[in-house]
Amino acid sequence: MRFFSFVQALLFVAINFNAISLRAQTTNLTVNTERLTAQLKKLSTFGMNEKGGNDRVAFSDYDVQARAYLTDYLEDLGLNVHTDAAGNLIAKRAGKQNALRPIAFGSHIDAVPNGGHYDGNVGVMGGIEVLETLIENNIQTDHPLEFIIFSNEEGAIFGSRALAGKIDPATLEVTTASGYTNGEGIARLGGDPSQVMQLKRSPEDLHAFLELHIEQGNILHKNKLDIGVVEGIVGLKWWDVEITGLTNHAGTTPMNDRKDAMLAAAKFVLAVNEIITQTEGAQVGTVGRIEAFPGAPNVIPGKVVASLELRDLEAAKIAKLFTQIEARAHEIGKETQTQFEFRPIDATAEPALTDVRIQNLIRQNAIGLNYSHKTLPSGAGHDAQDMAVITPTGMIFVPSVNGISHAPEEYSTPEAIAKGASVLLHSILDLDKVNFNSH
Repeated sequence: MRFFSFVQALLFVAINFNAISLRAQTTNLTVNTERLTAQLKKLSTFGMNEKGGNDRVAFSDYDVQARAYLTDYLEDLGLNVHTDAAGNLIAKRAGKQNALRPIAFGSHIDAVPNGGHYDGNVGVMGGIEVLETLIENNIQTDHPLEFIIFSNEEGAIFGSRALAGKIDPATLEVTTASGYTNGEGIARLGGDPSQVMQLKRSPEDLHAFLELHIEQGNILHKNKLDIGVVEGIVGLKWWDVEITGLTNHAGTTPMNDRKDAMLAAAKFVLAVNEIITQTEGAQVGTVGRIEAFPGAPNVIPGKVVASLELRDLEAAKIAKLFTQIEARAHEIGKETQTQFEFRPIDATAEPALTDVRIQNLIRQNAIGLNYSHKTLPSGAGHDAQDMAVITPTGMIFVPSVNGISHAPEEYSTPEAIAKGASVLLHSILDLDKVNFNSH
């Protein structure tokens, strides 16, 4: 009996020693900055143009080639790799308890034409670096891990929307920047257009989702901060704004007898800026396109078509701002003897709040690694916006130098990227120990 008790005691000490050793092993664990930097540089060669920009648009030959390279790389790490029906490249690593729901993370590698080499890429190569760090340190999570490279984020956020069940047959017919439709494009990546509608996932399929990304704004860089804890991804709505006046001769029509649609448009642009800036909050409003008809120097424009975009974390605030802008536009119409008509454009995205529990994990890991941080919204859309429909979701931002993105000048420093990847690593390890009782 005494011998049995002695053996039990030894086992207890061994188990606790192993647990303490694992905690010590992971507490100060960070990613390999040099390896991550080299991998980002390698990925940039797929689509690098003569201007230094990135032409790896979704479904292009460059996209196909980059995915083939990454598939081989992930398989060499011993991961189970496949492409799903929507063209998402997925690599899986087994957990100690494979009955548990997987922790998913990832981003995209496609770019806008002549774009940058960091948007999306940082989250992909940062995610791969997290996997490599875990593998080389012999750390196996309890939950399985699911690393995802989404298809066509820049064109229509296709791959993540397919997982969220937000696409329909018409989506497959949309032509992308590569010249291929979504349907043709995902087939090029190894997907299956005939099965893509069955790809929708349920909240029971995943434990959580994390996305590492560059900020694409200038808040972190300007304030010399390391990490952005994303509180949510803004919703957006677009409208075509048609302003109708009276076309007339510019030389013979007195100024006080004009129904100038361009003058009304100018007042409208100023009104949008005034309403947005005088409302408390982080909302934004933009008139980014304007066209006058007939468009001749010596003719008073009888019609102007402009755009209106509103973004905020709250759908109710977007609606309220639009109501104010619409009312002011009709006042301008009376003042200028013109008429305003607002037509919604089908480019709507609903706001997506990140999970507060995951926000707290990210924040605590930034503090634990002695990285400065700030909680902020994302003004741009991301795959995480759709994943948040399925599962508790979090986003980690790293600074974009001078806030530049979607351009060849886009840049984030190796040190900044490595800090973000290290926070991603520790957040995954923490999520592995969290029990989300319900989604």
